[in-house]
Amino acid sequence: MKYEWRKNDKALYIPKTDPQILTIKSYPYIKISGKGNPNSQSFQKDIEVLYALSYGLKMAPKQKIDIKGYFEYVVFPLEGIWSLTKEGINLFNQGQSIISLKDHFSYELMIRQPDFLTKDLFEFIKMRVHQKKANDNLLNAEFFISDEKLICQALHIGSFDDEPKSFKKMEDYAQSLGYTRASKDHTEIYISDPRKTSVDKLKTTLRFEIIKNIH
Repeated sequence: MKYEWRKNDKALYIPKTDPQILTIKSYPYIKISGKGNPNSQSFQKDIEVLYALSYGLKMAPKQKIDIKGYFEYVVFPLEGIWSLTKEGINLFNQGQSIISLKDHFSYELMIRQPDFLTKDLFEFIKMRVHQKKANDNLLNAEFFISDEKLICQALHIGSFDDEPKSFKKMEDYAQSLGYTRASKDHTEIYISDPRKTSVDKLKTTLRFEIIKNIH
């Protein structure tokens, strides 16, 4: 049976539009970090790196590479952890809106991987993909294992620029249950392909880490 995240992890990746609180487990990831506007060419190149490595791992057995514990699976969705540079934070504190500060975004793009991926296997796959692609951006990719965390999440439907409305709804919900947002950083999980989906129908899972209020 092929592992399909849309079926096996539906509650984790495709929640309701109403906010929910849940604990996210620890998982292996491939990530790449950067700064700047998500509409830039460099941002697109970072995405290409993650998919090249993810498919390099997925297709490895067809290249006669034996991987312990390997199983058939669908590549997981692209995720991004978003924050602001120091200059961006200053501008935000001066009253500028998040939407106007895209050139000051700081991000970590990542794709979750199956549990059989180890650091050594990742380095081996990265070396092979780099030999084929000759893209030095690949050398900036990293393997890491995420921490278990308590989060608030909801499905946002529509333009990325309208996300602040969903975040406000999520923050209000978390506060009503006695939680506080841990930081202004947040995660976006891209369920829809922006190249093939109209803006008003884009589906993005939004998350932020929370902490329990202490009275």
